[in-house]
Amino acid sequence: MLIPTLKPLGIVAALHAEIAGLLETMPSRISRRIGGRDYHCGVLAGRECVIVLARVGKVAAAATVVTLIHAFDVEAIVFTGVAGGIGPGVAVGDIVIGDVVMQHDLDASPLFPRYEIPLLAISRLPSSAGMSDAMAACASAFLAHDMAADIAPDERAAFGLQRPHVHRGLIVSGDCFVSGATHANDILAALPDALCVEMEGGAVAQVCFEYGVPFTLVRTISDRADAQAATDFMRFVNGVASVYASGMLRRYLAGVTDVATPSVASGAPVGRL
Repeated sequence: MLIPTLKPLGIVAALHAEIAGLLETMPSRISRRIGGRDYHCGVLAGRECVIVLARVGKVAAAATVVTLIHAFDVEAIVFTGVAGGIGPGVAVGDIVIGDVVMQHDLDASPLFPRYEIPLLAISRLPSSAGMSDAMAACASAFLAHDMAADIAPDERAAFGLQRPHVHRGLIVSGDCFVSGATHANDILAALPDALCVEMEGGAVAQVCFEYGVPFTLVRTISDRADAQAATDFMRFVNGVASVYASGMLRRYLAGVTDVATPSVASGAPVGRL
């Protein structure tokens, strides 16, 4: 089960819909506005949490996470949201847990190797194994027990949500919305183990790495990062991704991972902190 702590858990997303469901279940909260962002402090499933909208992009995410660490002394960070699938077999409605994160648009060569973070001598940043194990178990439990009931039938039909899977592995970040097959294929050619692409995780990972704060990234696949990526994007965020985020995080906070046969595509073990 989740280890009790006196420090709060930081929960971050790039779009309001991705945290709206959680905020609805935190009615008795105190909000502080810092740096143009509202940090909502309260209790979810018996756990002290700080929920915040980071906004889109790596700079926005980095600024938000630094504030969570300095102003709220969070124990750990969970970043949730949508991403474009680029790995083979990663489909719309699937969930990706980032065991490792990197920035696909970082290139300080020839001074440093491509993708390497200057002066850190590292390009791939690992998430907390315990947190990611727990989140993978909760994601599998959500898909097995909750998804069909929580997502409206017309939304499941519109996006072809039949048997979504949980994947674990590499998430790549960049300050661009990947919406063309050529761009997605170029990223995958350079980083063939990448599962999905998004715009904040690399910054979250770097800040947490430098401050020694555990983190996990959980992404719902909204599209295949191709020419159709912008089609019905906000409908998916509001009708699907927001429900996924709320369902998974409620299970995570409560330590509820009861699923008989978790479907984790990488074959990695699942468990709880």
